Formats: sequence, C-alpha cells, structure tokens
Amino acid sequence: MDQQLNRPVPTSASEPVSRRGVLRAATVSAAAVGAAGLLAGPATAAPGASGAQAQGRRRVPVDRISIQLYTLRDQLAIDLPGTLDALRRIGYRRVEHAGFVGRTAAQFRAALDDAGLRSTSGHVGIPQPFDAATWEQALADANVVGCKKIVHPYFGRDAAGQPIRDPAVYRALARDLNKAGRLAERAGLDFGYHNHQLEFVPLTGGSTGFDILSSQTDPRLVHFELDLYWTWRGAHDPVDVIRANRGRIRQVHVKDLDVEAGFADLGDGVIDFGRIFAHEREAGIEEYIVERDDAGTAPRSPADALDTARVGFDYLASLRY
Repeated sequence: MDQQLNRPVPTSASEPVSRRGVLRAATVSAAAVGAAGLLAGPATAAPGASGAQAQGRRRVPVDRISIQLYTLRDQLAIDLPGTLDALRRIGYRRVEHAGFVGRTAAQFRAALDDAGLRSTSGHVGIPQPFDAATWEQALADANVVGCKKIVHPYFGRDAAGQPIRDPAVYRALARDLNKAGRLAERAGLDFGYHNHQLEFVPLTGGSTGFDILSSQTDPRLVHFELDLYWTWRGAHDPVDVIRANRGRIRQVHVKDLDVEAGFADLGDGVIDFGRIFAHEREAGIEEYIVERDDAGTAPRSPADALDTARVGFDYLASLRY
C-alpha cells in the first residue's frame, strides 16, 4: 500500500507562525551564536570559490548524498522511471522515499533497481494510535524496498491545526516512538524522527517538544533526522542541537533558507552548511539528504524539482569545510 506523507503541501498560509516573526526570533538566536553564527552568509560551494568554505579540507562523501523524493513528488507522478533515471544521471546513488508513487513496495523497488538507485531510507508515519501490526507491515515494505532506515516524518499540530503545547502529548509520542523503534530494530532497520519547527515551540511549563523527545526516547532505538531548515525556522542553532544530542543526528535534511524565511536551492540562501557539517562526527551523520519542500509547487513547475536536485547534488559534492 502506498504510504503518503502526513504533512501539508507547503504554503505560507499553512505555517503556524509568520515569516516575519520567525525571522525576528531566528535573528535573536543567530546573534547569540556570534560571528560564526548561522547567518554567516550564503555558503559558497562552487569549485574555485574563495573564502573559508572553499579552503577547508573536509567534504561530504559523495556516496552519502541522498535526496528526499518528496522534493520531486509531482514529477515522479508524471514520469517515475524517467525521473529516477534523471536523478541517477545527476549523480545520486541513494534516495529517501516518501511513499511508493502508487506502486507496491516490490514495484517501486523494481523501478529503483532499473534506474540504479537505492532507497536507503524512507518516510513512513507511525500509526496513531499506535498499532503494532500496521507498523510491522510498513517495516516489511521498507525491507522489500531495501531501506536501512525508516523515519517518522511529521508531528506537532493539534486537531485545530495549531502547534501542540501540551507536554503530555509529546510524552505519549515518545512512548510510541520507542515502541516503533523496538519493532524496527527487530526488523533490522534503524528508526528515526524528522523534525519541523513545531517541535521547538515552547510548551506549557517551559520545555519544548524536542526536549521531551530527545530526553524520553531511547537513543538505542530512536535517532534524529535533523531538518536544518526547520530547525532554523524554529529559532534553534543546529550546532546546539547536535551538541545536546551527540551521536543521535544520523541523518540531516539539507535545505536552504532565503532572506524571507522561505525555501531556496542549496547555496542560494543564508544557511552556512559548512559550519554545521564541521560537527558531523560529533553528530554521527551518515546521510546528507537534499530536500526542498516547494520544489514542484506553483508557481514552480514539477520539472523545476530536477533543477533543485541537480543544484543540491553539485553543491554538496563541491562543498569544502
């Protein structure tokens, strides 16, 4: 059965906080970081570029660069084999799936094999309320596709669409994540949690959802797939999150932030990725996953997502830090 992401198509109206408010909070956070903070300017990745970024000796391993297929959801629906083949020609060897584009797990695996790609990770929401049998079927599908990791993609809004502020809700989610992680481990899969900005909204009592999830999930069963854009939108420095969760940030979603707090192709925005990746060993990063939530959404065309994919791969492959 095709697993679709339980998250809204990105529009400015869908966000629970205004862009101006987020930028104001993020600017305060960045100021605390100092001269080497997140707003160190656009990260220059082009070969031969000047500056500290280009002079570094470390680089992202090309075989660890992936792309979240949610970025190409519209183009995949138009032409699955052609789009997968285009990703392979760009240079990708691995992808992270976001459903099977109307195919069975076996059919989707066959399409990946034909294109010379591996889906090393996948986004599948855990059942709410938690149901072991349903989750075990999702794990079985993940193994058919060939995944090594499976990630819960979205949480944080109540029934009215507002940010969850009750810490008890996050504590209950943490218990379910531990259950899901234990079953994933038995199935031979690593289980992760992917954040948005909602996990950083202050809860009643002063903590955040991310605080609760990081402290009340078992590090042996649940790792984090840190979305660098959404962490920034939540007015948190990803480096601080890494330092507080050493060894648990095994995957990162690499997407850039423009000056209006919207999405940008990698290298066109304000996030200094090299500064973050300098902490890759402390974090435990195993995959660098390109994503842009609005890459095929009007006014952009579905085919524009392939440009995003190309720019993202070239950026990461050429980045020095």
